[in-house]
Amino acid sequence: MDVLRLTLRQLQIFVAVARYGSTTAASAELALSQSATSSAVNELERLLSLHLFDRSSKRLLLNDNGRALLSRAMALLDGAASIEQMAHDPMAQLQSLRIGASTTIGNYVLPKLLGQFLQSAQYDDCPAWHSSVMVGNTEAICDAVAAFELDVGLIEGPCHQTALTVTPWLQDELVVVCAPHHAQCGATPTTQAAEQKSKFLPIQVLRDAVWLLRERGSGTREATDEWLLPHLQSYRRCIELGSSEAIRQAATEGLGLACLSEWVVNDFIEAGRLQRIATRWLKMPRQCYLVVHKKKQSTPALQRFLTQACLFSGTDLTPVFHTP
Repeated sequence: MDVLRLTLRQLQIFVAVARYGSTTAASAELALSQSATSSAVNELERLLSLHLFDRSSKRLLLNDNGRALLSRAMALLDGAASIEQMAHDPMAQLQSLRIGASTTIGNYVLPKLLGQFLQSAQYDDCPAWHSSVMVGNTEAICDAVAAFELDVGLIEGPCHQTALTVTPWLQDELVVVCAPHHAQCGATPTTQAAEQKSKFLPIQVLRDAVWLLRERGSGTREATDEWLLPHLQSYRRCIELGSSEAIRQAATEGLGLACLSEWVVNDFIEAGRLQRIATRWLKMPRQCYLVVHKKKQSTPALQRFLTQACLFSGTDLTPVFHTP
């Protein structure tokens, strides 16, 4: 058997330097001296006979070799952390799970899924349970799963991380809404009588409206752009807000039009606080996805969560995410 020359500590230092772009910042994160951090990087490059960084002033930038190593190093460190956790607590892998969800799913879908998940877990031999949930936009969740900071992610928008396995999960629908007292819900100019008769809001009215939008990087924003911009050409007047709840409230106050998930607005529509706007465009279904890292090592908790997610959506996810 070949003797391994690399150490997990070297890889941990390499990942930290890659993340922060300097040995100084990485050494502060790892509680090491700057010289020890720099020496570890140099020794790793010597052992591999590869340059991993391009040196630019005081910055260390990953080159092609470094980028090829980074995902492998993070996978090894994630596996090592799992082994340490298992050594301290044999039940830890069954009990611990790090879940990420984009904001609409995190606020409106994940609580119900977790309720079913924990209901099924109560019959297992689990004297304790620990799980953490990160809620952010789609881009942030995908980045965290790619960095092995999360075990699994539930997202509303397309994933652009090639390191992740992406599988269709639930389907949602986006709708255009405004407050019942908003101008766009009232009368329109008589010159647009033909469109009024069809009960569709004229395209020019939509183009001139104030649009309440999610920030870039959000799955809702990406889907909204894909659906609306071919018709509107641009958002002439818009306000960006960091959450769907903020947009919903702003729309309720009459600030403008919003394009949001049915999950977000249904109860407000039923209560008469928002009104759905009819457009000439087809309905906008939105595919939601479940993502894990391609090199993620399976744990009992992850497998059980995937099984519950499969039951929740009525789709078969387990074979796609099975990791030997």
